[in-house]
Amino acid sequence: MSKKTRKVVVPRKTTETDIVVKLNIDGAGKSKISTGIGLLDHMLELFAFYGVFDLEIAAKGDLKVDIHHTNEDVGIVLGQAFKKALDKKISIGRFGFFSVPMEEVVANVVLDISGRDLFKFTILGKFGEATQSQGGYDLNDAKHFFEAFAKHLGANLQVTLNNTDPMLHTTLEPIFKALGIALRQATQIDPRRKGIPSTKGIID
Repeated sequence: MSKKTRKVVVPRKTTETDIVVKLNIDGAGKSKISTGIGLLDHMLELFAFYGVFDLEIAAKGDLKVDIHHTNEDVGIVLGQAFKKALDKKISIGRFGFFSVPMEEVVANVVLDISGRDLFKFTILGKFGEATQSQGGYDLNDAKHFFEAFAKHLGANLQVTLNNTDPMLHTTLEPIFKALGIALRQATQIDPRRKGIPSTKGIID
């Protein structure tokens, strides 16, 4: 890991998946994503672009069985990559919040890189949950991805949707955009903060 650029490479290989994530937190929003899950690839490209992270993900999984292992394990390794790149979290903003609208959907993402993981997903409004899947990917798959990501980053991540759209793409896109921007806020260096942003003096 480079302290100046906060670059990491994190591999993870199991009997079900083989994944490598390359991350530069202080990047330019460039991405090269190949998970074998088309909708997830697109959402992670949006995440990297709006978070201004350089992100490469190469994943091979047992997609002939289903997408579950690959989807979850990409979340795991991406969370691990951010945690490793942040190291002791010295001088980071720690908290992030952003809202993004798309059509009648508004995604609100709040996060705290506290070392204590929690993921909460709340839907408000008249439409209920988006029911259509796209390319075999559905809203529950996205929830599993976010849960794995939050757990392995060590973050309290809460997503609230004001309405959903029958088109899954329209429901997920504002979430991933808002997550990228909120995570950018939380990982940026505050020049006035000389140490770890916790009164305990440590973030696990």
